[in-house]
Amino acid sequence: MFVLTVDQRGSRRDIDRVGPLLEDLARHPLLRPFERTAGDEVQAVAADADTVVDLVLELVRREHWSIGVGVGTVEEPLPAQTRAGRGPAFEAARDAVERAKKTPAGVAVEGADPQAAADADAALTLLALLVSRRTPQGHAAVALARGGLTQAESATELGISKQAVSQRLIAAGWHAEVAGRQLAARLLGRADR
Repeated sequence: MFVLTVDQRGSRRDIDRVGPLLEDLARHPLLRPFERTAGDEVQAVAADADTVVDLVLELVRREHWSIGVGVGTVEEPLPAQTRAGRGPAFEAARDAVERAKKTPAGVAVEGADPQAAADADAALTLLALLVSRRTPQGHAAVALARGGLTQAESATELGISKQAVSQRLIAAGWHAEVAGRQLAARLLGRADR
């Protein structure tokens, strides 16, 4: 099981970004949806490592969040409200988000198996750094590629040449992201065993 605890960075000097975030993240398949837990912090429960990777990278792209991923067991049955959940994965997520606040990528993973969690942490950190350094044009090209569009279709959508789409995807590290997502999900799965 995976618990994500996500805290808004610099919230005392910024607007409250939690409301729009909750609306935007509601489409993801979660066991318990993102819910405000306190102030500028949200929390969710997921069963699927691919979903966790998707969420982490979406949050990284938004640039305003410290992301903690806790891996482990939770007390079941899960309560109706996310914030009422308990168990080692919730505790690990709390430790992870505190550590994430001090990392360059803003992401951390904690779990019962420290080595497996460290491996997943390393993979997500590398992915987060790749995504956080993309240009807006790179994000746009990657979003279309992730949506299943061909480079020719993406070129039409963006109003640029197919070669320009190819260059944007290369500069954005799209192919590395695809492999990195698979690696991160496998490592999160191992940490959850």
